[in-house]
Amino acid sequence: MKDCPKVSIIFGALNEAEKLPSSVPTMLALDYPDYELIAVDDRSTDDTGRILDDFAARNTHMKVVHIRELPPGWLGKPHALHNGSKVATGSWLVFTDADVHFAPDSLRRIVAVAIEQKTDHLALMTKTIMVGFWEHVVMTFFGLGFALGEEAWRTSDPQSSRYIGIGAFQLIRREAYDAFKGHRGMPMEVLEDMKLSKLTKRAGYRSQVGYSPNHVSVRWQAGIGNLVRGSSKTFFAAASYNLGMLGGQILGLLMLSVFPWVALPFVHGYARVFAAIAVAISFACHAAVSYSAGASPLYGFTHPIGALIFSWMLARSAFVTLWRGGVTWRGTFYPIAELRRGLV
Repeated sequence: MKDCPKVSIIFGALNEAEKLPSSVPTMLALDYPDYELIAVDDRSTDDTGRILDDFAARNTHMKVVHIRELPPGWLGKPHALHNGSKVATGSWLVFTDADVHFAPDSLRRIVAVAIEQKTDHLALMTKTIMVGFWEHVVMTFFGLGFALGEEAWRTSDPQSSRYIGIGAFQLIRREAYDAFKGHRGMPMEVLEDMKLSKLTKRAGYRSQVGYSPNHVSVRWQAGIGNLVRGSSKTFFAAASYNLGMLGGQILGLLMLSVFPWVALPFVHGYARVFAAIAVAISFACHAAVSYSAGASPLYGFTHPIGALIFSWMLARSAFVTLWRGGVTWRGTFYPIAELRRGLV
């Protein structure tokens, strides 16, 4: 690839000592000719800072930023990524997470696609590593629901208000990032990854979404319990902390993804035909997503189970957030009033 623009890969890490030894080497082994890795130690109390410093001492294209305190008016992750961007020197930025794994040729191929497509922001749906039956049930349903619910295919349409950001991998042109003040433009936004795409389009730049299971991978959470708990801070935020919107989402899930499956054995005539069509479509879509994610298409039969769990996760996120009066993220509590004011 000729005339490769310089790329800065940025991630924040808070108490990630167990994951860094396996993820960081993949970021340092990329075959891209001109890139730097910027790791932000975000107030860690374990060996995260030392591990990152050790990597940087052995790799001249890696920098480490240490954050000791979180200033008022910021969430931890946006603040960490903002600080990483301040020392970045690339004309393109990649925002990722501390536990993400990269294939050696990933950056070269992804940057080439972004340049060829003349896009300014490219978010990638990555390979999600799933272990055990329940992780497969939840994550394959989530993948289907996310793509359909967010209407991923409309992201690249500048006339559409739809947008998608992926925390595991987002490539953005520095010019576009600076145009909307980057993470300074969303300091209290829980869904900062999604809103990166929204602000890119709002500033008049082009945003796209892709799928790259062979180049970037991550295990979101280990076990269904952690999947449920991990969604507590984000799912209610995705509904803008609006109970009416969240209730509509749950009702839609139950009506489209549960009710036809339950009703099919009990209804007759045209009702059975319509229910059968709904079941067939949901099964086919879920099976296709499962297959593309490297799982058995037979997980399509778990569609209503996934919908019920997902509905519970939505309801639980709202209940926990309202009961506590806010969310705890990266060891810091944020009142819901501040989070609502910080919505982008």
